[in-house]
Amino acid sequence: MYNDLDYILFFGLIGFAIVVGFLAVFWKRVASLENELEYGLAGRRFGTVIIWFLIGGDIYTAYTLIAVPGLEASAGGLAMFAVPYVVLVYPLVYIFMPKLWAVSKNKGYITAGDYVKDRFSSRFLALLVGLTGVVAEMPYIALQIVGIEVLLDSMKLPVELSLIVAFLFVAGFTLISGLRGPALTAIVKDVLIWAAVLTIIIVVPIKLGGFGTIFSEAKLAGLNLNISPALDAGYVTLAFGSALALFLYPHAFTGALSSKDANTIKKNSSLLPLYSVLLLFVTLLGVAAVAVLGMPFDGKHGAPASSFAFPYLIEHMFPSWFSSFAFAAVVIGSIVPSSIMALASANLITRNLYLEYINPKASSARQSIVTRIMVVVVILGALLFSFVPAASRQIIFLQTFGGAFVLQTLPAVFLSLYTRKLNKWSVGIGWFVSLVITVIMLIQMNLTVSFYKYFFEVYIGLIGLGINLLVVGLITLVMYLTKHVKEEGTIEEKDFEYSS
Repeated sequence: MYNDLDYILFFGLIGFAIVVGFLAVFWKRVASLENELEYGLAGRRFGTVIIWFLIGGDIYTAYTLIAVPGLEASAGGLAMFAVPYVVLVYPLVYIFMPKLWAVSKNKGYITAGDYVKDRFSSRFLALLVGLTGVVAEMPYIALQIVGIEVLLDSMKLPVELSLIVAFLFVAGFTLISGLRGPALTAIVKDVLIWAAVLTIIIVVPIKLGGFGTIFSEAKLAGLNLNISPALDAGYVTLAFGSALALFLYPHAFTGALSSKDANTIKKNSSLLPLYSVLLLFVTLLGVAAVAVLGMPFDGKHGAPASSFAFPYLIEHMFPSWFSSFAFAAVVIGSIVPSSIMALASANLITRNLYLEYINPKASSARQSIVTRIMVVVVILGALLFSFVPAASRQIIFLQTFGGAFVLQTLPAVFLSLYTRKLNKWSVGIGWFVSLVITVIMLIQMNLTVSFYKYFFEVYIGLIGLGINLLVVGLITLVMYLTKHVKEEGTIEEKDFEYSS
């Protein structure tokens, strides 16, 4: 049972983080934020430390602290896909993102769509890539919202009203501070998250007699700690597909582009795996929850028991004041990425829809105004999405759904960095075919899982990408054989050069 002091601590910490977000407008201050580069990318000024916090705030969210332990509490070893997934991500970051940062810096790009437009001389393909990113972000933001909902429900707080108020404040500090808001707030978020999680992963095993006892008790409670052989392909493909998708998401792309130089990205690709250690132990908290509580009863909106694995474990093992502290840290850990995701999506809408099709002569100041408006629209859209039935089930699949969509932009964004043989027709048709098939497969699975049961339980996003690459390859081959291949775009090799 929570008392008044617990609620004061909970709302006080969240309020402090929100105030920091508003005050960020004065941080690394420039003459004016009425500039799309300053507003959307903080002028590309962030160094290694800030980028570590910012990208960490981007990636390690309610997905880490609610969804992953939840999956572990219901599906056992399957949830461990998240650990190799985040390990695989950073070599890919090291390979792709410095080149994308360099060309973006040299050509003034803010979004992936900006790059695609010049790479293929096609504003329509840029629009498709941009809108795909926006659609992919919706379930990811919804995951953050549903994660907050689970915590509010655990604390017996009015869920809908609290969510609306929280995201109005998020929209507020994002409108005022741009990327500086979530970047500075991410420091607060990480300090609180690390403090809470380190305490939890030390105290829980000590109280329960060690991980050996935890695993034994969870097994007795009925949790299968092994991965079913039928899901071997699903485990591998989900980890690999999620790794390929992560920095195609607009929020991760935006975080990387806000770096002050390419070396900052390289350094962070070496430092960010520290979070993977944190994730490993957080995943095991799902096992501890089953060991202590069995399988908890269903929660609000029919959410499965596993969604409450983390909060119920904390409430059971710690005093109420610490639960309030830990839950506030997770709420802040959901607010920060929601802000970045909304801003990144708004950048895409402004740059690749508004600027290209509605007002091509829009000034940088006008673009920043439109981006602010779109931030509110995206946040409201994600709030609505969070209330659909699929969003209240196994919430980890909200992230994997988004990954399945954004993976289909990989040829346009990543592969095009290394070959000039791709063209807008092969990439565009591959995108269309694969996205249609991906949506059909997800509907066949009733939007409840991301494995395709009719093909060895392989991750749907990776099946779509395989079809995408096949279509791109076949069309490119036909064009090559008929001598219709030509180099497209206005980007030259020197535009990819950067100081190392």
